[in-house]
Parts: sequence; structure tokens; C-alpha cells
Amino acid sequence: MYNLELPLISKVMGVGLVGTGYAAKLRAEAFQKDARTDLLAIAGKNNERALALTQTYNQAEAMNSWQQLVQREDIDLVVIATINLDHGKITRAALENDKHVIVEYPLAVDAQEAEQLIALAKAKNKLLHVEHIELLGGWHQTLKQNIDNLGQLFYARLSTIKREYPAPRKWTYHHDYFGFPLVGALSRLHRLIDVFGEVVSVNCHHRYWETETDYYQTCLCTAQLCFKSGLLAQVIYGKGETIWQSERKLEVHGENGGLILDGNQAMFVQMGETKMIDMGARRGLFAKDTTMVLDHLFHGQPLYVTPEASLYTLKVASAASQAAATGLTIFIKKEES
Repeated sequence: MYNLELPLISKVMGVGLVGTGYAAKLRAEAFQKDARTDLLAIAGKNNERALALTQTYNQAEAMNSWQQLVQREDIDLVVIATINLDHGKITRAALENDKHVIVEYPLAVDAQEAEQLIALAKAKNKLLHVEHIELLGGWHQTLKQNIDNLGQLFYARLSTIKREYPAPRKWTYHHDYFGFPLVGALSRLHRLIDVFGEVVSVNCHHRYWETETDYYQTCLCTAQLCFKSGLLAQVIYGKGETIWQSERKLEVHGENGGLILDGNQAMFVQMGETKMIDMGARRGLFAKDTTMVLDHLFHGQPLYVTPEASLYTLKVASAASQAAATGLTIFIKKEES
């Protein structure tokens, strides 16, 4: 397991941020508010956006090249919040330059590359934290707090589909930049695996609607996961123009009752009784994640997720991609303890 004895940080950390989108902005805001860090540089594909972000947050330097950013001696921590395709190579460059790393999921779009990066972080004795803020949110906490009331679990269904019309022409709709849907949207599988454990087999089907080679207007992906416990989970992920109604819903069914999370509402259902459950907010999770990482680096506090856990989910997502390509059931190799 990734359980390094990192030397505790005792000085203000220099931070370099790669990315200029939504997640990057929230990261920049969190670092600006924390006296333990100094946001020194921001690099992005669009230098104008990087420059605008530096003017808003701490007057950091806008850089044209992430390659130069990771080489700066005054930067201790590199945060990667850019297109999925680039996560692996930026993480590798940062670790090779002896930086701690925070990277938004997925660690890489290829599971073998992700495994190599975890090994590199261990060899360098550097933090490699793969963000999975879905584990900190109200949905997941509500699920974990109530799951013991359901009895023997046998079925779960997670549906996150979003209507976007017109579909935006951005990297999240690009085949290569985003990756296979359940790799790019790794959190959909990760929240289930975190609770239900080891996966035995995967089936998957997916479809794109597109008018050009690189970008699509709609994607729809459905997968069935058979867990070692016997639970069967159905995962539905879709977005775009041909989605006619958005849905964000998780159902977990057990022999003693069911837990239904639908948007911002949660309910526990038993024979003849439905009980509404208070559920925490979704806001502030990037800031919470950032604080937990800094608490880990400065004070040795435990983190809520390991890179190995993210890697295992990535392997399951890769198996889903293989199942979709071949039409076969893919069996997951048992992880060595």
C-alpha cells in the first residue's frame, strides 16, 4: 500500500497549478486562503486564461509551459487540473523533479501507466494524491451512514446523465482528451467500489452521436458490475444533446430496505414506511480535499483515499472499456494483498 513516512513540512510550500478550468479555480482559491502555501505559478493551454487566473488569485506568475513549471526549484507541490489525457505525463514529470503531486482523477487514462506512477512516487518518497471528492460529499456519506440498515445487499443502480443542448465543444466531449466515459468519469465507479468492495466481472456497452471525428455531441455508457459479495450494480453515464432529461440518482437495495438518493433528496424505504434523510451539501469539497492534503503534509494526518484505491477503480473502468469494445464479459484479476 501507498503508506510512506513522508517528512513533515515545516515551511510555506510553493505551489504550481496546471490548469485554468473550474477545478483549477477552486484549487487556487483554497491555496490563497491557506497560509501554509504560496501559489507561485499557473500554466494552462490558454495563456490568456492563465494570466486572468493569476490576476485573481495571489498574483502568481502565468507560464506558457507546464514543463517549465515542474522544473522550478521554488515549487514543492504541483496540482494537476487539466485534460485527462495529460494527467499521466505531467504527474511523471513532476515526480521526476521531486515534487509532491495532487492530480484530479483519473491519475492516467491507462491503468499500466498509473501503476508505474504510483511506483515512481514511492521511489521518490513523494506524496501522490489522486482527488476523489465524491467520497467527501453528502451522497457518499449518507450512503455509508445508512447502509448497515439495509441488510444483505443485492442490487445497486447509479445513473448520472446530463442533458446539454447544444453540446459544448470542449475537452470533456473529446474522445482522446476525456477518454473512455467510465475512465474519464472515474468517480461513478469509485463511489460504488469504495462501499461494495471487490469486483469480479464487468459487462459494458456504449454509444456516441457525433458529426466530426474528435468531438461528439452525446455519449451514453452502461455497465454492469458483479461484486464478490454477490451484489449486482448497474451504472449509467451519459451527457449531451440526445439526452432528453437529466438524472442524478443512486438506488441501493437490500433485503431489509432500500436507500434512494435522488438529486438533493435521500430516503430510506422499508415495507410500509418511507423516511426522509438529511443529506450534506456538495459545496466546498475541493477546499476540503486541499486542506486534508496540507494537513497530511504538515501534520501527518491521514488522507481519505489512497492512489492504489483509485488505481483499482481505473482497472475496473479499463475492463469496462474492453468489454464495450469486444462485447465480452471481462473478469477482474484478484488484487494481491
